[in-house]
Amino acid sequence: MQVYLELLREVYAHGSDRSDRTGVGTRSLFGRQIRVDLQAGFPLLTTKRVHIKSLIHELLWFLAGSTDNRALNAHDVHIWDHWATADGALGPIYGAQWRSWRGADGLVIDQLAELVATIRTRPQSRRLVVTAWNPADLPDETISPQDNARAGRMALAPCHCLFQFYVNDGRLSCQLYQRSADLFIGVPFNIASYALLTHLLAAQCELEVGEFIHTFGDVHLYQNHLTDEIVLAQLARAPRPLPQLRLNRRPPSVFEYRFDDIDIIGYDPLPAIRAPLAV
Repeated sequence: MQVYLELLREVYAHGSDRSDRTGVGTRSLFGRQIRVDLQAGFPLLTTKRVHIKSLIHELLWFLAGSTDNRALNAHDVHIWDHWATADGALGPIYGAQWRSWRGADGLVIDQLAELVATIRTRPQSRRLVVTAWNPADLPDETISPQDNARAGRMALAPCHCLFQFYVNDGRLSCQLYQRSADLFIGVPFNIASYALLTHLLAAQCELEVGEFIHTFGDVHLYQNHLTDEIVLAQLARAPRPLPQLRLNRRPPSVFEYRFDDIDIIGYDPLPAIRAPLAV
């Protein structure tokens, strides 16, 4: 994951200091891209530990079309707690947009089901796209995430907002566009999540994996991460060998994977680096 560390170093050294929605402030660059060969190993950051259980359960939650935070809490996953209401509501975030996009005419579109069908039947299509950016459902930034969810809007606007697949020579590649990227906390998680999604879809469509391409809009470090103990500690570490992903079965559909179907083999990261979350 040297490409991640190079981007981290570039933002730290050359980013512009800016204000942001959270009030913490960021150091930011606009318009960057990294590429990861998924044949070379599973791209899970090794210069600090990434929480695998949360990563897998969140992706399965998205695939199920769920937006109920209580379903994550049942697995002791709490990554969405800061934005959810007391009864688990988050509004129509990723799972809703991926699986039940509502058109103006009332038509409900399962973008992921259509994606899988198109990969299987028309792998050369240039329309292998799923979007979570739905302007009709975006939150009102003048009120709290919880009040947005109660009003039927997204508690948080989608950061990783559009992804596209590409089939070539029997391999499936994924490109993600992320409009807003918390480089220290969020991006390692996002890379691994979309790499896992690519593996699951490739298995369902009887393809090998290709590349994961991560394209960024505003890629940033929060000001309270720019310390010797956080960003500079990460940059001082050398990457270890990447782990491997093993899928223990191929269920009838991509929506039927379970946590026990997915194993990360040989993950040997350096210790976690704690950093405050900007909400």
